Amino acid sequence: MKIISAQIFPTELKLKVPYTIAYENVDTAWNIFLKITTSDGVTGFGCAAPDPEVTNETKNSVTDTFKNILEPYLIGKDPLRYALHLTELKKTAAAHPSALAMVDMALFDLLGKKANLPIYRLLGAYRTRIRTSITIGILPLDQTLMKAEQFIGKGFKILKLKGGKDVDEDIERINRVRENVGNKIELRFDANQGYNVEQSLKFFEATKKSRVELIEQPTPKGEPDLLRRVTNNVSIPIMADESLMNLRDAFRLAKRDLVDTVNIKLMKVGGIFEALKINSVAQAANLEAMVGCMDESALAISAGLHFALARANVIYADLDGHLDLIDDPAHGAVILKDGTLYPTDKPGLGFNIDM
Repeated sequence: MKIISAQIFPTELKLKVPYTIAYENVDTAWNIFLKITTSDGVTGFGCAAPDPEVTNETKNSVTDTFKNILEPYLIGKDPLRYALHLTELKKTAAAHPSALAMVDMALFDLLGKKANLPIYRLLGAYRTRIRTSITIGILPLDQTLMKAEQFIGKGFKILKLKGGKDVDEDIERINRVRENVGNKIELRFDANQGYNVEQSLKFFEATKKSRVELIEQPTPKGEPDLLRRVTNNVSIPIMADESLMNLRDAFRLAKRDLVDTVNIKLMKVGGIFEALKINSVAQAANLEAMVGCMDESALAISAGLHFALARANVIYADLDGHLDLIDDPAHGAVILKDGTLYPTDKPGLGFNIDM
């Protein structure tokens, strides 16, 4: 079996509801879909969700990387040798992680279809489902409370609030949400690098009564010592997100005890193959992990889900990036019931896209 063609389909997807985080406002998202066809008629699909702020990529950079590096390499190759191909491609495309993730997904999809098994079962199937948080962007208090009520009404049990612009407003929003939703709903908070150490500690102290489950990336990614100071002075888990982009970052975070847990996003790290390596480092350091996402099609969410289901220490999931996308070509690639994600249990990533 050889790869005989590789095609991409850049697609601009609008969001039903635009949102705000600490460093940007978002109303649309580019997703680039990849279709790989083999000589025996099997097709594999992947997806890139570039983000200039996080992955340092754009739709154009992913397209150029595909045309100049990825496609010429892939044609004629045996798709089942994914370890070889992803290792070789990383030598020339390491600066384009979501483009690599797109290829990674398609190769794993082909592997699963050839084996007639879902990816998570090929990888060990530690669990068969996982609860996901759903995100509330930076909104005025009344809108935050309304969103929280809507999401709980849809069955979600975990809310993640974004913040980082104004610590006092963030404190009020978290505490008021806790008052409104009661004690059975889990609350997480993501500052998206918006705080310094003093603000981080102020937020922690002022929200103790609200029992925040974890705080994600409170301080700037370029200042790891600030992250460690926060971690060492609070009693709830501190999570690295933007500070974790690759395997070397994982080793540095673990070696220096900078955090308690890590957010592994396939778009940041380059796909399932790299995510498994990074997770092994985290597990060796006794760090728990979250599988996170960007504004991604359900196809990419499916890839993140299969990774999470396969490993014991991936105990958190934040896989809601597909829920607000309009006209997602991969709608249905994952199954959501009362805030819990399930795979389709079809071979590979579990979904074929009609491009």
